Amino acid sequence: MVDFSALGALGFGAAAIGNLYRGTTEENAAETVRTAWTAGIRYFDTAPHYGFGLSEKRLGRTLPLIDPGETSILSTKVGRRLDPVPTGTDLGALRQGFVTPESVESVFDYSYDSIMRSYEASRQRLRRERIDILYAHDIGRFTHGDEHPRLFREFMDGGYKAMRELRDGGAVGAIGLGVNEYEVCEEVLAEGDLDVVLLAGRYTLLEQESLATFLPLCERRDVKIVLGGPYNSGILAKGVRQGGDLHYNYGPAPQTIIDRVGAIEDICVAHGVPMAAAALQFPLAHPQVVSVIPGMGNPRQVTEAVRLMSVDIPATLWSELKDRGLIRAEAPVPRMAPVAQ
Repeated sequence: MVDFSALGALGFGAAAIGNLYRGTTEENAAETVRTAWTAGIRYFDTAPHYGFGLSEKRLGRTLPLIDPGETSILSTKVGRRLDPVPTGTDLGALRQGFVTPESVESVFDYSYDSIMRSYEASRQRLRRERIDILYAHDIGRFTHGDEHPRLFREFMDGGYKAMRELRDGGAVGAIGLGVNEYEVCEEVLAEGDLDVVLLAGRYTLLEQESLATFLPLCERRDVKIVLGGPYNSGILAKGVRQGGDLHYNYGPAPQTIIDRVGAIEDICVAHGVPMAAAALQFPLAHPQVVSVIPGMGNPRQVTEAVRLMSVDIPATLWSELKDRGLIRAEAPVPRMAPVAQ
């Protein structure tokens, strides 16, 4: 079993050190991980999809040096196998969001055998005897559209059983889903059990629709939440008043989102609070949320996230956001700035 209280309020999202959108050096990736460790971060999340194995390899080269006793909590994902790329593929081009030298690419596969092979391959890349948390990656209609019913059945009849076997046999400490939507989590919980969900972007300062049914279900079933994507693809970190490209949910932000973020940003400015600090701290007020894991691609982003977690946010900011209808009235809000670690 995993002691979820040991994850810490702030975790490390390792997609960026897998060359998400742009390349980074081995030295920078290693220094970023070391900076996180020195700052007290003890939870690291990765996936085979992140750089097609590159993120896992980089964690596997650095973590054993600074954590030889494997005291950190490490999560990775299954549901995508890594297949060789066709001959002549340009490995310097952007592929599935990554610029990676790895001569493989990810292909969805939620079958029993694929999950078992994926787990073992991840363990080898991570140089880890045991993986603490294993998530099924990107199951759901958000990713798969009309293919969702078929892939969901493949997962429940195959991949989910494999994950249960790994957990029940002690190979992993906990199992869950790593997804961008909460609806599929409700579907899975109607047929099985989960320990934790890595929910990206669906319970943030910008949107709290999951409060209606999903988070109450998690409370009843004691399913923990790790909150990924706390900035909703960066718009809650950058704000909208400075111009430039604005992204939400992995694409250009629609005007309705820009207007809402602008209103939130104005209130944060009036209270002297960085909106990014409010975005990081807000989800942690919910009792099921055990950690928030922004992506961290360089040491500066690590130290900035740690600083934002310690910003003191006055209760009047949360009250004004509720009074203006910018966060839901029933949403729990922080009473004081959390201690990062």
